[in-house]
Amino acid sequence: MSTTVTLTSIETASVTPAALPPPGQPDIAYAPDRAKWEARTARRLAQGGLRTTLPEGFPKQLQGELVWDGATLTQEYDWTYVLNKEQLAEVDAALEHFKCTYQPCPSDTALNLSLGHVSQATFPLPNLHAELRRLSHELHHGHGFFVLRGLQPDAHSREDNIIIYTGISSHIADLRGRQDHKFGGKPADVVLAHVKDLKETAGGSVIGSPAYTTDRQVFHTDSGDIVSLFALETALHGGASKLASTWRVYNELARTRPDLVHTLAEDWDVEVFDHAAGKEWQTRPLLFHQPATSSTAERVLLQYARRYFVGFGALPRSHTIPPISEAQAEALDALHFLGEKFCINTHFEKGDIQYVNNLAVFHARDGFVDGEGKQRHLLRLWLRDSENAWPTPEVLQTRWEQLYGGVTPEASVLPLEPFIRSASNKGR
Repeated sequence: MSTTVTLTSIETASVTPAALPPPGQPDIAYAPDRAKWEARTARRLAQGGLRTTLPEGFPKQLQGELVWDGATLTQEYDWTYVLNKEQLAEVDAALEHFKCTYQPCPSDTALNLSLGHVSQATFPLPNLHAELRRLSHELHHGHGFFVLRGLQPDAHSREDNIIIYTGISSHIADLRGRQDHKFGGKPADVVLAHVKDLKETAGGSVIGSPAYTTDRQVFHTDSGDIVSLFALETALHGGASKLASTWRVYNELARTRPDLVHTLAEDWDVEVFDHAAGKEWQTRPLLFHQPATSSTAERVLLQYARRYFVGFGALPRSHTIPPISEAQAEALDALHFLGEKFCINTHFEKGDIQYVNNLAVFHARDGFVDGEGKQRHLLRLWLRDSENAWPTPEVLQTRWEQLYGGVTPEASVLPLEPFIRSASNKGR
């Protein structure tokens, strides 16, 4: 019993002091409080006057493989693709091929290419390629996520692990997105991030994102079409990666609380923590509807993170941005707690690479504890597959251009060591 209590406290603990709320903000923080959510829900239902029909055009219920429940998903879908010996040998051969294109080789044929030049062409996987393309189709037209298993990070240097991760990923999606606009104090296209507890090395006062702490991360999406994580090391305890179907959550809200679908589909004042964007906030919906076409099924897309509205740690929500409403506070909690209800734990192991359709599946992470030589350390890519990508909603076009527009191999930076990216750093 004591072990269960300890692990549960790790999973839900918040070690970072809560961000100060702006004036007029409802009673809501980054760490969701079920009792407050239930009380707010009861209060709003008792007040009455809530809408009972869905926004015009929105479906009563979505259909397809993207509608899944974590409680039953294992009965229909095996999301773990285990690389066999032949495929791992092909990955090793591709690594050596790329290294000889940018580092001096015995034959002195090096092209002196940077890590930003990793691509399908420079990291060739002639046999595995077809399987990776099939898995990309699964991301966009199937269940919306999968895990690659079998890589051995300890057998390679940090740089080689980054080459392997980026090389495999280039066969799943050809475009890498910017995760930061500067590196080492200079302009750069940083296309790879490290997700690790950096409180001790960076100083807790600068951290404004749970990605760089041991705190749990509540349900959210990242930016872009695909979010991918490569586990170089797992935590001593905790740190479970959780995924939930946006479409399953939507169906539940459409059935029980159509007023909250309205709330999510209406404009919100979304804080922009990245100063490179040139503005403090953007007004847009969190939930988007795409009608069926002759070649695509009807879709609903979700794009949000809770910290945009309530802040986190050293980055509180700005006092110059209008506070969220009671309806919006309830909607944020509904997304999180329904995500918890319908989620699965992917049982992330060392060496796993997880790929997620960031528009149809949202994710969370339990809190964790490092120690005894085990420090949780993930690499992250934001990707887009030109062949399979979903259309980007018009109001998100500017953000997508900031991510993918004009990223070149020459300007791309793939840092070997962790650092706190600008949008998560109070000192940015």
